[in-house]
Amino acid sequence: MNNFIEFFSFSDPNIRFVTFGSMLLSASAAIVGCFALLRKRALIGDAIAHSVLPGVCLAFIISEQKNPLLLLIGAFATGWLSLICIDLITSRTKIKEDTAIGLVLSVFFGIGILLLTAIQQQGNASQSGLDKFLFGKAASMVQEDVIVFSSVSLLLLLVVWLFYKEFKLLCFDENFARSIGLPVRRLEWLLTSLTVLSVVTGIQAVGVVLMAAILITPAAAARFWTDKLLVMLLLSAAFGAFSALTGAYISYLSPAMPTGPWMVMVISVIAVGSFILAPGKGIFARWQRQQKNRRQIVDENILKTFFHLNEKDKQFYIPHTIAQLLEKRRIEKPILLSGLKRLASEGYLEKSGHTWKLTKEGKERGKRITRLHRLWELYLTKYLHLAPDHVHEDAENIEHVITPELEEKIMEQLQYPDLDPHNSQIPK
Repeated sequence: MNNFIEFFSFSDPNIRFVTFGSMLLSASAAIVGCFALLRKRALIGDAIAHSVLPGVCLAFIISEQKNPLLLLIGAFATGWLSLICIDLITSRTKIKEDTAIGLVLSVFFGIGILLLTAIQQQGNASQSGLDKFLFGKAASMVQEDVIVFSSVSLLLLLVVWLFYKEFKLLCFDENFARSIGLPVRRLEWLLTSLTVLSVVTGIQAVGVVLMAAILITPAAAARFWTDKLLVMLLLSAAFGAFSALTGAYISYLSPAMPTGPWMVMVISVIAVGSFILAPGKGIFARWQRQQKNRRQIVDENILKTFFHLNEKDKQFYIPHTIAQLLEKRRIEKPILLSGLKRLASEGYLEKSGHTWKLTKEGKERGKRITRLHRLWELYLTKYLHLAPDHVHEDAENIEHVITPELEEKIMEQLQYPDLDPHNSQIPK
């Protein structure tokens, strides 16, 4: 408890610099990552992250000092150079973008490791800590680092705020943006520069190896929760900042564990949780929809069976036994019993002893699904020229998803027919 109070009071300057610096870096990278994700350029972040290492090493070799601003400029230069190489390879050869990214990533990272090894063998005392750029070490950040990287992060947020509408249009409808006269190429250049800059600023915290995760994973997690860009940006920033805060706290409790990998672990847990639990797009929500659709199909098939049993004599409220229903339609008995109980609880059926009968609402719903089935059979035979004995299975599947609007259009196109392809009456 004392550790918790000491950490979250932020009275220690080192804790304050590391935590707020990491949160700002992660939040700004997560916001820029949303645009990369929406433009289907998620792998670009990985290529940039690995390509900044030779820039860091070259900046150190030239300046012979570990000045964060100079290292940042060097990283930005090689990050941009890697993007130019990827564009040249994909535009001048038949190599696809994913292959070009893998090629550029491995070459630049290999050069970076080579330069880093050479620097370490020179015996320059100021090179100490340069290898932390590989896996990051947020705890090594000093006030000067935090000021530089935080300033860059604020610049990223300011540019995104100023060009929010233009970036939004670029992500969702590039052709429309071009048609209304927006400078698409310059906007792409600006967005790419922001991506490079966000990667460069984040490598101090999590390193070149894990930076792509900080760039893309919060955006991917936020995408599960919303379809609105502004909400996605805010959620992504919140996920990134929370992962940085939690990672810094865990690292504070266990100093042997670096902050960067813990940040990636936390954001990965958030992403997996979003993948499973997010409403609408999560696995659990999709499973619920599938179960609901299955129940709807069973219910409508049962009501249709009741309607068929009574259709000949027009006595729609005659009770029927389970055996009569099973004789009319092939369905597993437990599923039938479950469906009957559900329909009775919803007011579509009434139970009397061992028999069941339609209510007025049940008759109307059974009539509608029968009408949709026969209309679709007629549509298939008339417009797709299918044989009448080949349309039943297709109608069995489609009848459950036809909306009232589509139903009206089909009836209008078929000129409100009376009979289906089998000469059965189409209920009105």
